[in-house]
Amino acid sequence: MRTGSSHRFTTPPPFLMPRYGRRWGVVVRRVLFAGAVALILAYTLFPFYWAFNGALQPSSRLYVSPADYLPVPPVFDAFREVFANRMFVRGVLNSALVAGGSTLLALAAGSFAAYALGRFRIRGRRVVLALILGMTMFPQISILGAVYSVISRMGLYNTLWGLGLSYMILTLPLTVWVMMNFFKSLPAELEESATVDGATPLQAFWHVLLPLSLPGLATTGLLAFITAWNEYLFALALTVDRKARTVPVVIANYTGNSLHEVPWGAIMAASVTVTLPLVVLVMIFQKRIIAGLTAGAVKG
Repeated sequence: MRTGSSHRFTTPPPFLMPRYGRRWGVVVRRVLFAGAVALILAYTLFPFYWAFNGALQPSSRLYVSPADYLPVPPVFDAFREVFANRMFVRGVLNSALVAGGSTLLALAAGSFAAYALGRFRIRGRRVVLALILGMTMFPQISILGAVYSVISRMGLYNTLWGLGLSYMILTLPLTVWVMMNFFKSLPAELEESATVDGATPLQAFWHVLLPLSLPGLATTGLLAFITAWNEYLFALALTVDRKARTVPVVIANYTGNSLHEVPWGAIMAASVTVTLPLVVLVMIFQKRIIAGLTAGAVKG
């Protein structure tokens, strides 16, 4: 009887397990998590690294096999060629003007619309929100013909104004949705206090709520600017020459100094050049971006 009772438990209870077993499980989970993060970062950053590496390689080394993964020594001929190209410089200027103007227009119009939809009980509010959301569901190619007809009849074809107005189709719905959630998260007591002091709803919006929405404005503005800066289809269809062509179209049509060879080095250098401003903007405004994205998550 005593002999049988000594083998009563085949597996020790959890509280008797050695501590090193638990630590080993924690280490395994951390290693797996770190490995997953490393894979995601490599998958995300490798295209940009490869473009930067190709931009610093001499043209004769871009077609060798196996490829060179480090530009040793680095060569800056591709960047010199790109900045010496007047079409590229003009394209960068056009992109900055169109993206900046479209962003400002979207913020101006979208802020008022978001304030009205987020703070007031308006009849047909859900229908309006559904229409705004529906604008983002259609692919650009499906509305390109209608946009072309409208811009042409307005006499804005091949102009920066035409591109800026067409980009509003992409930036305005984003602005309204993000800012609406931000305005909804602000306490209602702010407007009540302003109303007690004699302020109208417009004055309460302009002097009280709008200054508090700067993180949301920064977040939305940066997202809208990136969307307009990288847009290609509208810029290709609504422009015909360098007068109004933006930098994505210029890079896609770049031929370089040779008619018999694709200038991959210059194309990579141009791609890196137009991407770096976005990276710098994100790094500068990262705190406001995080505050703007999380402000609408908690009400009060």
